[in-house]
Amino acid sequence: MNYDAADTAVVVIDPQVDVLSPAGKNWEVLGASVTENRTVEHLVALLTAAKAGGYGVFVSPHYFYPTDHRWLFNGPLESDELRTGTFARRGALTLDGFAGSGADWLEELEPLIDDGSTVVASPHKVWGPQTNDLVLQLRKRRIATVVLCGMLANICVESHLRDLLEQGFEVAVVRDATAGPRHPVFGDGYQAALVNYGFLAHAVPTTSEVVAAMTAAQEGASSE
Repeated sequence: MNYDAADTAVVVIDPQVDVLSPAGKNWEVLGASVTENRTVEHLVALLTAAKAGGYGVFVSPHYFYPTDHRWLFNGPLESDELRTGTFARRGALTLDGFAGSGADWLEELEPLIDDGSTVVASPHKVWGPQTNDLVLQLRKRRIATVVLCGMLANICVESHLRDLLEQGFEVAVVRDATAGPRHPVFGDGYQAALVNYGFLAHAVPTTSEVVAAMTAAQEGASSE
């Protein structure tokens, strides 16, 4: 794949406390995968390289508002998220209580997101971007290639991958800038995701490979 800053963007799914921090509500099932993949370290490296190279960075966050608790049916993970208050915010039009909450950006990533240039899409409500404005934001900037990372590997990341492919984007999923849950009944979500990434994505590189490609592209552009 060619990572040209003119039409390539990094899309980060759910870079939030509840899924990336030991203080988050889901660390029990995610902690081992996040730690083994060094997910946080790799997300920081990826976003830092993207900013340095002039690549667009887009965040597709996951929020639940009090009105979402009135849904009449949910899948098992949706039910668990609502029960535990994962990604909970007090309302769509207020940031009261947001700072430092489970819905907030992970501290290590906050400076790279709240820099005035990162595009934060409206929240997706289940797993994929069909319910937010991510695709519109990408199209309006003529983005054709997406470098996908974030959480969770087998759910929101894979759902974004599938929809972005159907929308005609070329998509690379950064294999070690994500992680997945380990469930005693459902199994290892990260390993399940890797299988599907191999079948679906245009590339499944490591963080170091993407950072090297971005750096080389930046050096090539500056030498012209």
